[in-house]
Amino acid sequence: MNTEWGYVIDVAVLSLFLGIATYFKRKVVFFKKYLIPNSIIAGFIGLLAGPELLNIIKLDPERLGTLVYHLMAIGFISLALKERKRDKSKDVVNSGAVIVSTYLIQGILGFCISLVMAYTIYPDLFKAFGLLLPLGFGQGPGQAFSIGRQWEAIGFWKGGNIGISIGAIGFLWACLGGVPLMNYLVRKGKYKLYTKTGNKKLSAVSEQDSPDDIPLSESIDRISVQIFLIGIVYLTTYLTLKLLDVLLVNLGSMGETLSHLFWGFNFIIGALYAILLRIIFDLFKKKNIMTRNYPNNFLLQRIAGGSFDFMITAAISAISLSILNKYLLPTLAVTILGGVITMAYIIFICKKHFKSHIIESIVAFYAMLTGTISTGLALLREVDPEFETPVAKHLLLGSGVGLFLGFPLMILLTLPIMGIKENKPGFFIITLFTFTGYLAILSLLLLFQRKRRK
Repeated sequence: MNTEWGYVIDVAVLSLFLGIATYFKRKVVFFKKYLIPNSIIAGFIGLLAGPELLNIIKLDPERLGTLVYHLMAIGFISLALKERKRDKSKDVVNSGAVIVSTYLIQGILGFCISLVMAYTIYPDLFKAFGLLLPLGFGQGPGQAFSIGRQWEAIGFWKGGNIGISIGAIGFLWACLGGVPLMNYLVRKGKYKLYTKTGNKKLSAVSEQDSPDDIPLSESIDRISVQIFLIGIVYLTTYLTLKLLDVLLVNLGSMGETLSHLFWGFNFIIGALYAILLRIIFDLFKKKNIMTRNYPNNFLLQRIAGGSFDFMITAAISAISLSILNKYLLPTLAVTILGGVITMAYIIFICKKHFKSHIIESIVAFYAMLTGTISTGLALLREVDPEFETPVAKHLLLGSGVGLFLGFPLMILLTLPIMGIKENKPGFFIITLFTFTGYLAILSLLLLFQRKRRK
């Protein structure tokens, strides 16, 4: 019976945590003042009530980690299925380059820290430990858990839980670091906030139904159609990953490493299939083969938002303090330096490469690149309540550009793992050089865009 009810009870308990957090957010001044999202409050309620502290509620970190893994993919597939107007703005390309260049900064920093510690004061440290920084901060706890768990097979003890922990600390940096940063920039007054008032919201954030949507009188509900579309995309993703397993099995060590990485990047593959399906729908509409809008932007946004809320709650609730304690020193070193450097880099890069809405861009990109898109939008709402600036659109569309610009990083992540498996430290040097080289290429792209704009 416990097995049959396991995940259902997990979701029900996470719902309880979110309900309590929503009440606290409305009634407790501290949570209002520091703009902490409900899902983060709920996650720490789960951590407090769970077996690590008060032991009021039994939570299984492995099951919660699995929920985080799948909810991450569902959220990104939902966002990728949404219809958007094509935007040829250079700021969208810049956004994608900023996102991926931040991954690279975090990756270089984290990998250097873990290598230095592994070869000096912490000889038992998994040498790729620091690469969880761009995964946990840059892409969220779902991705960090997924890759960390894959690395457990080659000696990273409880790597999945460490990945979740780094992702959860990233949320703290997003909120407790992002809010003071936002207030400082506003009070400093060097960059003006966008103050236009109005009721029109960006379609990237809150779309409404159109006349071509499925009628309410239809025999299938609109939300069922959205779940059906997401399910088809995710099934295709799963079958693709199984096929890749078959194709890579004959490539030996590198094939096995690539296979693990592909399973870890399930959300990217799912998002790419969702974009392809969206293109097919748009083509059918253009040719009048299809007359209705089956993907509903409003409902897809709600599914994505709900997925990320539950994902964040589950991620924080799944933290094992006893496991984290074993890696306390490297975790603190990586996350503290990572938070500071990420903040400094985002301030620098947004000032240089965005021609307007500087404060909004800094706040949103910093919160996203230490947390998720959800935390980015949550903090952006405090300086742009009606989403009247294009920054929210740049976050979402820039993430799509980032999927393509970031794809080479999937391949590059095989290098340090091969170095660990084959005991060849030369691969670590190659990894750092390739990361640095790719960062230089993206920097030149941003510089070229800036000169063209001038």
